[in-house]
Amino acid sequence: MILCYFVARIWAGVNVVIDPVLQVKTLKTSFQDKNRQITVVDGIDFEIGRNEVVALVGESGCGKSMTSLSIMQLLPRSGTISGGEIRFRGQNLLKLNRREMSRVRGRQISMIFQEPMTSLNPVLTIGLQMTEAIVRHLNVKKPEANAIADEWLRRVGFPEPTRTRKQFPHQLSGGMRQRVMLAMAMACQPELLIADEPTTALDVTIQAQVLDLMRQLLKETGMSVLFITHDLGVVAEMADRVIVMYAGQIVETADVRSIFTSPLHPYTKGLLQSTPRMQGSIEKLVPIPGSVPPAGTVLPGCRFADRCPIATAECRERLPELRVIRPGHSVRCIKA
Repeated sequence: MILCYFVARIWAGVNVVIDPVLQVKTLKTSFQDKNRQITVVDGIDFEIGRNEVVALVGESGCGKSMTSLSIMQLLPRSGTISGGEIRFRGQNLLKLNRREMSRVRGRQISMIFQEPMTSLNPVLTIGLQMTEAIVRHLNVKKPEANAIADEWLRRVGFPEPTRTRKQFPHQLSGGMRQRVMLAMAMACQPELLIADEPTTALDVTIQAQVLDLMRQLLKETGMSVLFITHDLGVVAEMADRVIVMYAGQIVETADVRSIFTSPLHPYTKGLLQSTPRMQGSIEKLVPIPGSVPPAGTVLPGCRFADRCPIATAECRERLPELRVIRPGHSVRCIKA
């Protein structure tokens, strides 16, 4: 990942005035496994302001994608939201029925998934998949929907949008399919975009192009974004604020500058130490030992204690609360 934008973004800092578009309150998501309930998202709280880009970061298995699927109410059949609230513009989405929620998806909240090849229907043309949502949510006729689809395909970089609209997903490269997903997500001009690791399957050159395109479109539209990733280079380029998640809980949250210059939680520090840098002297990367505990693992103390280099007996006995250290910066660690 090319980080030419990296240092400038961090040192500039971002002052954000919170005007909540999305409020997640004590959200708890669980799965039923035989005779026990496994909690994968455990009582998290966060907000996303108007025109704000919030990055949700952490290793695989920390609950990031389950958080996004909970917001969209697209959980697998065995998954349930067992507690909390998800408020969009003040309305609790968990109180909506299936039909009401389907009106919200795509029109007010859109989502880009990790792998576009599995997200796009392989037997339908790009145009059919794009115009279905446009006709439904914008209440327009097919010719107008085609024109809207062409406009967004053009805006995401397709020089011949009408030709692209007539193609099938397998006829496009991975980067092109991800551009199509971005066009589909933006076509109805939602207020909130959830991007779940949208550049993971792309090579670094195409990844940089997609990120540049996303930054440009976000600047033009002014929408809010929840950007889910494990790539801290992407975080430095895209985010205003950062939420660090571990084992289903939020362990630290702060503006992007504070996360990179003065992280407080040992897990956040570990993520930064294991990330290669483009500037300065070449240093040996320090990986975080061990792995994320399996979902549903019940630990009496801090969930990161077994991997933490500064953990004490108290850390293994008492679960720390997420507490405010300074305005805008909270951490779940008794040592911070």
